[in-house]
Amino acid sequence: MKIAFVHEWLITYAGAEKVLEAMLQEFPEAELYCLVDFLGPEERAKLGGRRPPTTFMQKIPFVRKIYRYLLLMMPIAIEQHDLSKFDIVISNCHSIGKGVITGPDQLHICYCYSPMRYAWDLQNQYLKESGFSRGLTGMMARLVFHLMRVWDVRTASGVDHFIACSNYIARRVDKAYRRSSTVIYPNVDVDGFVPGNERGDFYLTSSRMVPYKKMHLVVEAFTKMPDKRLVVIGDGPQFKRIKAMATPNIEILGYQPFQVLRDHMQRAKAFIFAAEEDFGITPLEAQACGTPVLAFGRGGAYETVVHGVTGLHFDEQNAEAIVDVVGQFEAMPADTFDPARIRAHAQLFSTQNFRRNFRAFIEKAWAAHKLRLTGPMAAPLVPPLASGQDNERGAPLSMPRRSYLRD
Repeated sequence: MKIAFVHEWLITYAGAEKVLEAMLQEFPEAELYCLVDFLGPEERAKLGGRRPPTTFMQKIPFVRKIYRYLLLMMPIAIEQHDLSKFDIVISNCHSIGKGVITGPDQLHICYCYSPMRYAWDLQNQYLKESGFSRGLTGMMARLVFHLMRVWDVRTASGVDHFIACSNYIARRVDKAYRRSSTVIYPNVDVDGFVPGNERGDFYLTSSRMVPYKKMHLVVEAFTKMPDKRLVVIGDGPQFKRIKAMATPNIEILGYQPFQVLRDHMQRAKAFIFAAEEDFGITPLEAQACGTPVLAFGRGGAYETVVHGVTGLHFDEQNAEAIVDVVGQFEAMPADTFDPARIRAHAQLFSTQNFRRNFRAFIEKAWAAHKLRLTGPMAAPLVPPLASGQDNERGAPLSMPRRSYLRD
């Protein structure tokens, strides 16, 4: 199998890149393609040192900072890749990756983190939070998203199989594309995140500080609970806003290296996660440390946090609901959440399990695809003319009545 992986952009090393790392470890001979690539040496080493072919977008000045605003360019750019030499194309996709062009003999599998959130069901939320919901700017943004939806649906027909990162995303894929999916949960580094020895007297939240992660709601909730400590780890566009909100009981640490994040996860009373996430790797990293998670009960966290066993769900995405669930958590007996049991649950999402399930799916899909290429349906229904036989007298005038589907 000659395999190509298509990843949208290599700017940061987050959840999708960790999944890509595991995929490439399972298929080390595969090649990698993307729109733009700005990885550093340490991160590139995790992808086997690959320097993937990029597109014309790589040469745009300041593209590393402005790439998110070049949405209309991306379909043209992703279609630029020539993948005709590969048997299997696997798009690692949360935006435009599945839009690569493949031929009828190639197998295209899309590992989907979500149909474009900002173009589909979360469009109004994104426009409101970005300040683009009104006026001429809002009209232009809605037009761009409409055009992207048209293109997105069109390219879905070029995918042979969808893999969804959660049941939640499988429902989104069905809604947007009317296509079924196989769910294979992303991998979590349960070997890197292990339980510690002591618990501290603080709660923890950690994520990239962008609007849909709802970090500001967690901070707002703890401004209403001055007797409870919160540690916040992460960076992003909302950092200044969140830092300005913080009261003395809230410690804003910004970006921190892996060792610091893990140390806080091991010692926290509980990890708080307020986003409606496609899957959500961070809550499972906390659970791998034996730490209970207080999570918004929608999206991927509804599937990965077991209510009453590995944490608690809250039902509304606001500060009051977070205050309530913290109070509920503190009112429970101290031995309610067993660290060993919480970690055992997280181990179901290990990298080893992901790699095994992912390879099994690829090999099964490839075997079925080869059968379609070489089986009875691949043979011509009308036999070619024999030597010396003319079309008028010897060739069949209609298709044979035999049903290849039945026989």
